[in-house]
Amino acid sequence: MRYRYSAGKDGELVKKAVIYTCDEHGINFADVDKDAVSIVKKLKEAGFETYIVGGAVRDLVLGKKPKDFDIVSEASPARIKKIFRNARIIGRRFRLVHVYSGMRIFEVSTFRSLRDGLTSNTFGTIEEDVFRRDFSLNALFYDPSQQIVVDYVGGMKDIEKKLIKPVIPLDEIFTDDPVRMIRAIKYAAAAGFTVPINMKWKIKKQSPLISSISNSRLTEEIFKIIHSSQAAEIVDALDKAGLYSYLQPQAAKLMRENPDFRQRYMRSMAANQKVQESRSADVLGALFFDHLEDIANWKNGIVENYRIFIKAARSFIFPMAPPRHDLDRAIRKFFASHGITVKKLHLAEPPKPVKAEPEAASGEPRPPTKKRKRRRKPSKARQAATT
Repeated sequence: MRYRYSAGKDGELVKKAVIYTCDEHGINFADVDKDAVSIVKKLKEAGFETYIVGGAVRDLVLGKKPKDFDIVSEASPARIKKIFRNARIIGRRFRLVHVYSGMRIFEVSTFRSLRDGLTSNTFGTIEEDVFRRDFSLNALFYDPSQQIVVDYVGGMKDIEKKLIKPVIPLDEIFTDDPVRMIRAIKYAAAAGFTVPINMKWKIKKQSPLISSISNSRLTEEIFKIIHSSQAAEIVDALDKAGLYSYLQPQAAKLMRENPDFRQRYMRSMAANQKVQESRSADVLGALFFDHLEDIANWKNGIVENYRIFIKAARSFIFPMAPPRHDLDRAIRKFFASHGITVKKLHLAEPPKPVKAEPEAASGEPRPPTKKRKRRRKPSKARQAATT
């Protein structure tokens, strides 16, 4: 175990971070994405301090193979884009870079400053950036070239203790971003960690703040949950914490009122875990198939049932707003579960109104008018030639 030092206010060296070596952090290098390693290597060769960060490092330490690899660097977005030809700068307030490798996208961000508080969008140092992270288990920096983990906030010890510990002060963390309440419960359920009592109390008190979150962000969070290998455990934990009613209000209400529905719903989530690597449409049905089973009337025709199911599914999973093609595929999958093959339906839309031709005084339509050809005015040179 090594340490990272920096100069304090009085000029003396102050211990800032613990550095865990390969033997200490236990990360299996074979689980680290080769493209992510290549991106880090290129940025470091260009002279910029760069790491894999966040959930990917957390999962690697826990012995899981991450799906996504986020990267953070001291290089500015403009500089990152110059280094990688297949890159695009995104974002308005704080600019990020998407680096493309085939069909995959790696998000590369620049260290952020604490100069103007948590809402600051200015660039900073790694020592500032770490204190903008939500929980200590997500605030670890991994350097694949040296195979070391840099830990400023005791995240490795918290993982060992199986504890969800906030990096941002508890009075600010959820007011700054209410989605962190969902993530705290999700991380604890997925990894078998404990949420401290004071954080549970704060979540219970501030849970109404989730109502202010946009539908698109909630949709993103729900998709992450239903794609998880612990979907059932996460939904159960969110429901017990009183948060699932903000994500899926109708399902949460039915689970409270009907124990049988809750049992079926949780069984659907558990079944989803086996198809987590599939497309979104293949796992989306777990949210509403049980509800459709309860309202289905198979005496209706296929087209009529399709209309009913689409409308009922949209209403049931609100405020989630999945893409239409994902919802369509999920509905056809529901039909297939009952032995009915339905090709993609293109329901007729009402025709657009056609502008009527004006009528003559007699009531008869006016005959089409011919456009007169405009005579071109001769040029001055031509006029001079004719005179």
